[in-house]
Amino acid sequence: MRSEQAVAHIAAIIEGSDDAVISKTPQGIIQSWNAAATRVYGYEADEAIGRPTTMMIPDDRLHEETDILARIARGERVEHFETVRRRKDGSLVDVSLTISPIRNGQGVIEGVSQIARDISERKRIDQQLMRMAAIIESTDDAVISKTLEGRILTWNSGAQRLYGYSEAEMIGQPMSLLLPEGRPDEETEILDRIARGETVEHLDTVRRKKDGSAIEVSLTISPILDREGRIAGVSHIARGITERRRAHRQLQQFAAIIESSEDAIISKTLDGTILTWNPGAERTYGYSAEEVIGRSMTILLPPDRPDEEAEILARIARGDRVAHFETTRRRKSGEVIDVSLTISPIRDATGTIVGASHISRNVTERRKLDEQLRHTQKLESLGVLAGGVAHDFNNLLVGIMGNTSLALEVLSTDNPARTLIRDAMNASERASHLTRQLLAYAGKGRFVVEPVDLSSLVREISNLIQASIPKNVQLRLDLRPGMPVIQADASQLQQIAMNLVINGAEAIPEEENGTVLVTTGVLQIDTPYLAGTVDGTHLTPGTYVSLEVHDTGRGMDEATIARIFDPFFTTKFTGRGLGLAATLGIIRGHKGAIKVYSRPGKGTTFKVLFPVSGDRARPIPTAPPSHLLSNDELILVVDDEEVIRKTAKAMLERYGYSVVLAENGKEGVELLEVLGDKVQAVVLDMTMPLMSGEEAFSQMRRIRPDIKVILSSGYNEVETIRRFTGKGLAGFLQKPYSSAVLAEKVASILGERSQ
Repeated sequence: MRSEQAVAHIAAIIEGSDDAVISKTPQGIIQSWNAAATRVYGYEADEAIGRPTTMMIPDDRLHEETDILARIARGERVEHFETVRRRKDGSLVDVSLTISPIRNGQGVIEGVSQIARDISERKRIDQQLMRMAAIIESTDDAVISKTLEGRILTWNSGAQRLYGYSEAEMIGQPMSLLLPEGRPDEETEILDRIARGETVEHLDTVRRKKDGSAIEVSLTISPILDREGRIAGVSHIARGITERRRAHRQLQQFAAIIESSEDAIISKTLDGTILTWNPGAERTYGYSAEEVIGRSMTILLPPDRPDEEAEILARIARGDRVAHFETTRRRKSGEVIDVSLTISPIRDATGTIVGASHISRNVTERRKLDEQLRHTQKLESLGVLAGGVAHDFNNLLVGIMGNTSLALEVLSTDNPARTLIRDAMNASERASHLTRQLLAYAGKGRFVVEPVDLSSLVREISNLIQASIPKNVQLRLDLRPGMPVIQADASQLQQIAMNLVINGAEAIPEEENGTVLVTTGVLQIDTPYLAGTVDGTHLTPGTYVSLEVHDTGRGMDEATIARIFDPFFTTKFTGRGLGLAATLGIIRGHKGAIKVYSRPGKGTTFKVLFPVSGDRARPIPTAPPSHLLSNDELILVVDDEEVIRKTAKAMLERYGYSVVLAENGKEGVELLEVLGDKVQAVVLDMTMPLMSGEEAFSQMRRIRPDIKVILSSGYNEVETIRRFTGKGLAGFLQKPYSSAVLAEKVASILGERSQ
């Protein structure tokens, strides 16, 4: 028998135990219940004693109690059996049971002792550890533990994938095995920081793999603490960032390209909401990123294109791509610009379309230049046609004018045919004027080039201009004094001024009073300004003299402005001829340009630009005085047109010259070689078959270096003789010409020889 003291001692131990200590009969009826049992199961002792232990067993585990009692009846002991029991409140608790038989003095089993330990927290921790272990094993990061000296304790699958070493190869090895050359002290420095209780976070560095290659990694290294808070080891987590770094660098390059691009690069949702907006978009459309992000792309649509964005987004949603689509968009200022759009779907990692990329290029200037180029090419092609027609027509007019002028000289003053011939002569003069307009349009009109003060020229012809315009139109002049001079043909400039003023006056309705203002000035012109002129792209920036003619008339729309320089185009009535077309030709021939400003109801301004010359102006020449022409010299006329040869021969003979004819350059050279010094002058056509005028001139000068050669052409003097500069050309004769003009030209060059 135990002493009462021993029994009391045992009872105290049972009551003070953290484990639930219960005794029960061999049939499972509870006989004793300590305080810990109340804590574990929730029942007070008086609620439990006398009841079966099955009250704490979930229904699906009742078989456990039967099995346990059977084993106890056989004298067995059940140790550390982990199971689940039900508390008074119905909740479940994880327990570890140790169940033993209670024997009497004779060794007969007369009861059962059951010790239950609440292992819910341990189970929770175990499960958490298992989950953490699973995470560690499945992660792509290298999760490693090591000693404070850097010896590896654990090595997960991520570490093997990252570094190439297996767990067996690395356990017990120093982490310095992974250090590349050039970083021998890095691991020591890290361990020193850990020993001081620091954490190394997101350290981007380089480590060496098993195959010797370098890999960029991001390290997070922390102290491992024991229960007392002492540093017991090191946690080492490494993430490979080589690919991330490459992708980041690529993204940085893409971002730099987008930021520096002149094009507008925009991203938007499938409903057109703006997500990103680069500086190129700000330059193109005028809005800052803050003003547009989150707003709809429809803010850029002009009024005449309300549905275009919706149509584009519908195509993008179907997976289509819109490439190089030229259209118009509206800037913040309200200005409408021409743009070329390329719009593509943006897809996520699964291939789903989540938005659209929008690249826009401002092509307004390119379109203007293209249109200007087309216009210039059209003018050039028309100019070639006009020049060819005028050249051939001039050759015919030589015969008509020459013969009619001779007829007038031969007929007596009372001959009734004189009236008819004079009418024919006047018609020829008008035809000649038309050819001059054609040649001016083609840029090949006759230019007598000299230094001209544009202000003085306009002032001198102002009375003539005023007389040429209707009474309801007031002519006003604002002419700058002391203008730099330009190299120009004064008569051609007069034609420009007359054409522009008359054109402006006719734009003013007869029933209204209006004004035509003519101004002159000096401008410093740059390349962008020249690009906006008609036919001015080939000119160089610099100082230009301007002639500006502004009227208060009806004005013009863009479609009209695009056609005003076409031959025979008019907004007035049919048959107005070549006024502005000829004006443009003269300007082109003078290496100038013209700019037009006009709006319906706001009048029109023509601004003509001529490059400044360094010469000084001379007075505008008057027509040369007539001379009595009577000589007997021999003149060689070389022309492929028979009518011109016959007419020139008749005209020169009328004035006392002897004439010999050649129908081409080759024949002309041969005649000069035969006749030698007998020929005093040659009238030489420029354009001929077999041998050109230029080649014939060179051979004639070799035969007779002193021979006087007059070059004859329907084209302008500058255009025709520019290749003869410094080669001894005696003069130039513009076709068509009368007998008096031909004879006077010949006499003038022969007079120079005799002087």
